[in-house]
Amino acid sequence: MKIETFVVCDAAADYYGKLNILGAFDSMVLKKMPYVHPQCAVALRLRFSQIEEGGHKFRINIIDEDGKPVIKHIDGGVKVSFDKCPYNSIALNIVLNIQNLKIGKYGEYAIDLAIDGKQEASLPIFVTEKSKKV
Repeated sequence: MKIETFVVCDAAADYYGKLNILGAFDSMVLKKMPYVHPQCAVALRLRFSQIEEGGHKFRINIIDEDGKPVIKHIDGGVKVSFDKCPYNSIALNIVLNIQNLKIGKYGEYAIDLAIDGKQEASLPIFVTEKSKKV
């Protein structure tokens, strides 16, 4: 399995196998805390080879710089099937929409991805205070 895309963004959609991503970001500049981010998404595109056919589980954790969870982990799964695929690999898109993400303090956050129980990737999110200068 290869991770082709792993990003946090304003919005994402899987449109007939095409992964559409809007507004990828890794930082947020905020005026005050706590803050509730109304909408964001985690977008993944995973490529599997024929030998990896079958079910695969994933877990997304969003943690603060102390390692404490920001939200309850997100679990999911995909089924990789080559029944109608003539190719030696197949890509699957996963879009996780997150509503009202509560951010309690400035600092560095991480979005961690585990697949089949193994940590595969991590995205940093840097949350800084907006300067009071105009």
